[in-house]
Amino acid sequence: MLCDEFLKGADEAGHDVEKVFSRDMKVAGCIGCESCYKDGKSTGICAIKDDMEKILDKMSEADVIVLASPVYFYSVDSQMKAVIDRCFAKWKLLKNKEFYYIMTAGEDSDTVMDCTLECFRGFAKCLEGSVEKGVICAKGVYEKGEIKDTPYMKEAYEMGKNIS
Repeated sequence: MLCDEFLKGADEAGHDVEKVFSRDMKVAGCIGCESCYKDGKSTGICAIKDDMEKILDKMSEADVIVLASPVYFYSVDSQMKAVIDRCFAKWKLLKNKEFYYIMTAGEDSDTVMDCTLECFRGFAKCLEGSVEKGVICAKGVYEKGEIKDTPYMKEAYEMGKNIS
């Protein structure tokens, strides 16, 4: 729901937007075979044939990337981790991207999002020219739809609307 609000704001501001929901796609985990590298250079071709190639193409074309995940055991969910790891095939081509991070957690502690956020930041740090533009830490929301009546919805909308 937060991603949808972000997209709504970005769309209303005149940006072309597309939501990629990794849960609805087939993305296997990286097996570390390094077949995407020959002679120390990226070929950009992963040995695993699934939907990740489509995701990488979309990420390559995008100026702005929003990474979103519920917090699972103080980190990103398995689908997001698979997407991040599989970027290895083309990580040197993912340059000069603006990143926004959206996270939700049932817990409301000060540190519940620390590892999740560091996972996102660690990924972006590996990409040349990446810039963090915004973070939403939606704490204390556990049940499906519970986020609807929170200030986080407006925050996500405004963040999307204010993309430069």
